[in-house]
Amino acid sequence: MSHEPPTPPAELPTGIVDTLNGYSPDQLRHVARYAEELAEHKAREACLEEKSDEDEIDERQDELPDNVPPKATVTIKEINDNRYYYWQWREGDKVTSKYKGPVNPDE
Repeated sequence: MSHEPPTPPAELPTGIVDTLNGYSPDQLRHVARYAEELAEHKAREACLEEKSDEDEIDERQDELPDNVPPKATVTIKEINDNRYYYWQWREGDKVTSKYKGPVNPDE
């Protein structure tokens, strides 16, 4: 083991490095344990969120008509004082729309 202190990672802010340098070996071990547990927790949360986002995309794709891409959004257009939902997406410089239905289903 070297007698030189370790070089902190470049990604670590200077303030954190300075704070850690003032800690005792026991405090550093506690920080290391906590940091590892926190990293695992955040990774699990990110994984669950990603899975949830994928599920939403899968559900949304099931409701899309065959020729409407997943990136399409729903917009409302007013035509002759009536409001209608349209799927809308961009194809290059062109915006494409496809009728979805009336805003008020009784119309």
